Amino acid sequence: MKIKGEFLGGGHEVGRLGILLRCDKTRLLFDYGMTATAPPSYPKEAPPVDRMFLTHSHLDHCGMIPWLTARYDIDVISTAMSREIAQLLLEDSIKVGQSEGYPQHYDMEDVKVAKRRFRTINFGETIDVGQQQVKAHSAGHIPGATMYEIRRNATTLVTGDIHTIDTRLVKGAKPVKCDNLIMEATYAGRNHTDRAKTERMFLKKIDEVLDRRGKVIVPAFAVGRTQEILLLLKDHRREFWLDGMGRKVSKIYLSMPEFLRSGKSFRNATNRTKMVRNVHGRTRAAKADIVVTTSGMLDGGPVIQYLDQLKDDPKSAILLTGYQVEGSNGRMLLDRGIIDVKGANVKINCDVQKFDFSAHAGHDQLFEFAKGCSPERIVLCHGDQRELLAKDLREEGFEVLLPRNGEKFEL
Repeated sequence: MKIKGEFLGGGHEVGRLGILLRCDKTRLLFDYGMTATAPPSYPKEAPPVDRMFLTHSHLDHCGMIPWLTARYDIDVISTAMSREIAQLLLEDSIKVGQSEGYPQHYDMEDVKVAKRRFRTINFGETIDVGQQQVKAHSAGHIPGATMYEIRRNATTLVTGDIHTIDTRLVKGAKPVKCDNLIMEATYAGRNHTDRAKTERMFLKKIDEVLDRRGKVIVPAFAVGRTQEILLLLKDHRREFWLDGMGRKVSKIYLSMPEFLRSGKSFRNATNRTKMVRNVHGRTRAAKADIVVTTSGMLDGGPVIQYLDQLKDDPKSAILLTGYQVEGSNGRMLLDRGIIDVKGANVKINCDVQKFDFSAHAGHDQLFEFAKGCSPERIVLCHGDQRELLAKDLREEGFEVLLPRNGEKFEL
């Protein structure tokens, strides 16, 4: 059986991933996302497909599912965790789009329709689609993130986003033997600082700021990063607060502890966390030592209010915990020491430091994962420096394909 593929988005770029695979007469779509740039960017329009598989619930992988299910009579396969988080993010993306005045590709009713089309799969479970069997494996990345193994006379593994190390939140992905590997390459050419070292540096920085009587703001992505930071802070002697969407995500995580490395540890972390539930809570949090809040790139959300109160205090600090995309407030802060608030540049005079808590595998980890899968051929996607990883893999003897968006490839 030959598999014919095409990237509708996310081929030679990070974001808006859509992987269309034609297995004989069966058409499968893996992820269908949008990139939350200004304005947002979208994948190529998807043709009718027989089934969609969602690897995980970040918007660049799930953001266009309501558009798809509003047009085609199809089911969307994912873990229960990804289904619940996706609905939360999709509803929020509509609110953000309306506030920013961007054209809407779907509405709240479409999101409700999409949720009804989800069919859940568990890690280790196999389902039949046409003449193919598809098996789910943990991808590490965030709770519920899934790799899909397509089986027939040959096997093809679609990774989605992966992380191969055990973090405080989830266990890392393990290689799956396959004939074809379609793998993300977000961090091709770049490696991460050792995780334990990063955690020590982060906690040391917090102590340094608090010892000089400053306050710490920790902007964090609501899905995954916020919860990992709470696990890291749970044994800290000082009080810490959580504000923003990360609170709702944490509640969902608590309801499905089977997707976490340790449900007990995470419950202990949330029990230690002071939650901002109203305006009064936000006032109290603003006086606290540590606040973890959205958005992770400072492009809106409660973090703006906290920054406004601390921006001129050199004793206080903003500790960034994730990648800051070009054009984001977080990147502006790192590069120029300013953020944009309602069209005006605001100078930030407090301490700023970035820590690498990435949920993606780094270059060497991707290389070792691919080797462990022992495929005959590898297709790299979701990366803007894929060539660097392809070079190392080719030197190891692998056949590597680098199709751009819209280019057909065959496995």
